[in-house]
Amino acid sequence: MIDVRALAHAYYSSPVGVLLLEWDGEAVVRLAFPGRDGSPRAAGPGSIHDAAAVREPLGRLKAYFAGELREFGLPLRPEGTEFQRQVWRALTEIPYGATISYAELARWIGRPTAARAVGAANGRNPIAIIVPCHRVIGANGSLTGFGGGLDRKEWLLTHERERTGVGGTVRDMAVTAEI
Repeated sequence: MIDVRALAHAYYSSPVGVLLLEWDGEAVVRLAFPGRDGSPRAAGPGSIHDAAAVREPLGRLKAYFAGELREFGLPLRPEGTEFQRQVWRALTEIPYGATISYAELARWIGRPTAARAVGAANGRNPIAIIVPCHRVIGANGSLTGFGGGLDRKEWLLTHERERTGVGGTVRDMAVTAEI
């Protein structure tokens, strides 16, 4: 369990809205999109606003939105079940600019019949963008369920594909990484 007394947070005004970043001094624990009404999310209990404490992860987030960063390379500490953490680890292996379906992701983690459970875990991802849940799409290639809103998902995918000049699915990019 996270010691909430050690949490620092900052807000970042990004092209997809005001994001809430929470850091426990060693790892990112949360990156949240604004609420449905566009207002910033509230920080966790006991979290203190301290932009200096989150300088490194904020800098990397800014570099991502500037198109200068493809991999965050930050320590992460998401809270969830073992299955959720397995899905979230797999999400970090999806290449920048690529997409994968829920069913493909389920097969990728060795749970070929768990596409719905993978979708549910994807929807509970507490570290948006850095753990790129936006790269998971429907089996037919459609943009489906995204906690940040489909407009943000589309923006993030377009942002990444414009910088790679490639885009496509994980299969198209011939990824051979084992998760």
